[in-house]
Amino acid sequence: MTNAERILAALDGRLNTKVELTLYGRAAMLLGFANPQPEYALSHDVDAVLWLGQAEELARATNFWEAVEKTNEELAPRGMYVSHFFAEDQVILRPSWCEHRQPIGGDWRRLSLFRLGDLDLLLSKLMRDDPIDRQDALFIVARAGLGRAAIEEALRQARVPGIPELHEQFSIASRRLLEAM
Repeated sequence: MTNAERILAALDGRLNTKVELTLYGRAAMLLGFANPQPEYALSHDVDAVLWLGQAEELARATNFWEAVEKTNEELAPRGMYVSHFFAEDQVILRPSWCEHRQPIGGDWRRLSLFRLGDLDLLLSKLMRDDPIDRQDALFIVARAGLGRAAIEEALRQARVPGIPELHEQFSIASRRLLEAM
């Protein structure tokens, strides 16, 4: 069992009702692609994107946030945790991101897992001009068979949060990705 699977199994066991999560980051790449890079299994966290209002919905209708806290307490000695939950307007995505999510299979009782679709997962990896994120972006391009035209269209559609540093990083990372292709 990978770290991501351990984390998700611990969370799943604490939930009192069905919960839908959309993973991004290395857990999404590990669980969402056949034959992922071995280093993806070394990640110690699981990150998710929430649609607008989902955080409040989870607080109102489930024990999700308590389950996350208890899961993190249990797994802290192993250095593992459920980590970042970003609302969709805090991550670089296309407006239609939710329609393109890909299901992630598994033996979950309460979790219904998805990962960002290929182009949105790629966009999320362009939030920082970082060599590791650049390698991850190239992995997504190769595994998903993304062509330059589709990537350029996704870059045009991308909603970038209104933080000047993010706009700058996205511009640099996008340019470097296109140069590497």
